[in-house]
Amino acid sequence: MLDKSTEVQDLFLSLDQLKQLDEKECVLIDVRDQTAYNHGFIPGAIHVEMNRILEGDYIPPAGKKIILYCLKGIISVDAAAYLTEKGYEAYSLEGGYGQWLIRSMEIEKETDQDTRIDDIERSLRKKFHKNIFSKFAKAINEYELVKENDKIAVCISGGKDSMLMAKLFQELRRHNKFPFELVFLVMDPGYNEMNRQVIENNARLLQIPVTVFETRIFDAVYDVEKSPCYLCARMRRGYLYSKAKELGCNKIALGHHYDDVIETILMGMMYGGQVQTMMPKLHSTNFEGMELIRPMYLIREDDIKSWRDYNGLHFIQCACHFTDTCTTCRTDGSTGSKRVEIKNLIKQLKEVNPYIEGNIFKSVENVNLNTIIAYKKNGTVHHFLDEYDLNQ
Repeated sequence: MLDKSTEVQDLFLSLDQLKQLDEKECVLIDVRDQTAYNHGFIPGAIHVEMNRILEGDYIPPAGKKIILYCLKGIISVDAAAYLTEKGYEAYSLEGGYGQWLIRSMEIEKETDQDTRIDDIERSLRKKFHKNIFSKFAKAINEYELVKENDKIAVCISGGKDSMLMAKLFQELRRHNKFPFELVFLVMDPGYNEMNRQVIENNARLLQIPVTVFETRIFDAVYDVEKSPCYLCARMRRGYLYSKAKELGCNKIALGHHYDDVIETILMGMMYGGQVQTMMPKLHSTNFEGMELIRPMYLIREDDIKSWRDYNGLHFIQCACHFTDTCTTCRTDGSTGSKRVEIKNLIKQLKEVNPYIEGNIFKSVENVNLNTIIAYKKNGTVHHFLDEYDLNQ
């Protein structure tokens, strides 16, 4: 990793300098991993993984300025240095995507916020009604997720999924035939200032009245070598249950969507050696009277992205300390995430069978116990031999 010395400083380009460049004379390249790029990118940027640049697999167009960025402009300076040595005029965008995002939100504050929110909410009633709101309502009805007099803690991480879920709940309450209450709960597990600001700005723009409470979970798991993400997720869930119960809620709502469900099914089979799924609702085993619901269960991630991009919205991806320091922007282009591997596998399988996603989802609805060697129920293992001779 290069230090930002006087010599290295020549490799940086500020946002103001970027604005002054003619789009025809430069190429803007996002070097973050595919998942981060999918969550949002600077308009006009193309995606080229770091390993392709550093291994010489990507050849930039000749005669153009090459502007590269990662989350905070830390990793992308290495790519800029490499291309500079190869004779290109290359720069790393100072502050990276994060700084651009904050600047964009500051500019957006000067626009007519009432008009913006009207357009965003109208898009859920019109353009995205079929693919988003209708599927939200269908999941709630099909799995009986919301009942009369429920008080639901809508848990907002700051990403696209949970922010959309909050808007959908607001829309549902306008139309629902029975009363229920909502608390829009944001847990700050130790966000840096930039990520906290992005969440608060989006909540203000989307007119979501958030309740924020702070923990130090990121600090607690930062030095954990084995499965820090799993431990972090468990701790976050526990804090959310506890705070929601304190506020008088009987349910917490999480923003997992259809793609999360099918990825979980395959992950369980391929890495866990078991057939299981992410359930649409669960009773809490540690917090009596509390229930977890997933009302985004039937909504496709691509439709969530389309809603986000149509409305020009930008959300945080993963705000943990690892991404804060760009350590997930690995030079080999990998993320270390099994979920990303499964996502890519499903994409490949879909090229052969366009119905693969629906079939994976339906597979856990059509389990034939007569053809299962063994299964567990309430911790007890049932084996086919237990009743084999009884069925002659």
